[in-house]
Amino acid sequence: MTAPSFKSGPLVLVGAGNMGGALLSGWLTQGVPGAHVVVLDPLPSQALVDMVSRAGAKHVTAPPEGVKAGILFLAVKPQVMAAVAPALAALVGPETVVVSIAAGKTIASFEEFFGETATVRAMPNTPAMVGRGVTGAFANSRVSEEQRLAVDSLLKVSGPVEWVGSEAEIDAVTAVSGSGPAYVFYLVECLAEAGRKAGLRADLAMRLARETVSGAGELLHQSPDDAATLRKNVTSPGGTTAAALSLLMADDGLQPLFDKAVEAARKRAEELSV
Repeated sequence: MTAPSFKSGPLVLVGAGNMGGALLSGWLTQGVPGAHVVVLDPLPSQALVDMVSRAGAKHVTAPPEGVKAGILFLAVKPQVMAAVAPALAALVGPETVVVSIAAGKTIASFEEFFGETATVRAMPNTPAMVGRGVTGAFANSRVSEEQRLAVDSLLKVSGPVEWVGSEAEIDAVTAVSGSGPAYVFYLVECLAEAGRKAGLRADLAMRLARETVSGAGELLHQSPDDAATLRKNVTSPGGTTAAALSLLMADDGLQPLFDKAVEAARKRAEELSV
């Protein structure tokens, strides 16, 4: 990655749990100088403490005094944001860009805490922990091109970044890619259970389902073909796959169920903004 400039202040990461910790690891291993990184986490794991120490970064349990962040990266759960954010206001200066990965928390809500500042809402997903995530992001009009490029470089450590043109789209991004890994994991559970009911041992059915879904995902990742073409390549007319797809692709099959599921997730993201 191209490390962002820190002339306007350090990169302050607030919250280093699963997602924050994965991003931090990517930053430190891909070129962000540890000397420019401050990690604010009141209950760090020993692994986090060791990683920060090895990189020459700084760990604190409360907002450091006299510091203005160049990038204030908020990686805390949306349910605790209102309790955490007020104490962070002192870290925000005129050149700070605030980045939040908290689902549902709007730019307007951050303006209540920090005033009218450059703000990016981003939604990564859990495959970021293995460098195979995807992130949707929206920047308000106060974000400069230099700030946007800096944030883009930080988010890209976990995979591609898709910038959207309106804040409302972030809730839909949350519903598709942010929550999407859980849908895929549940697909594995369902496929394995169906295999068990068809006569396979439970452990064998799970191994087959797990490897099938992960392998299909890797094929989709590497192939230039789109998903529909890859599906058709597997489907022989009148064959076993066609028999299954006749149910999954029926008018009451998988598509309307996904429509309802994604809409439920999108609405919940909206509710979390209140």
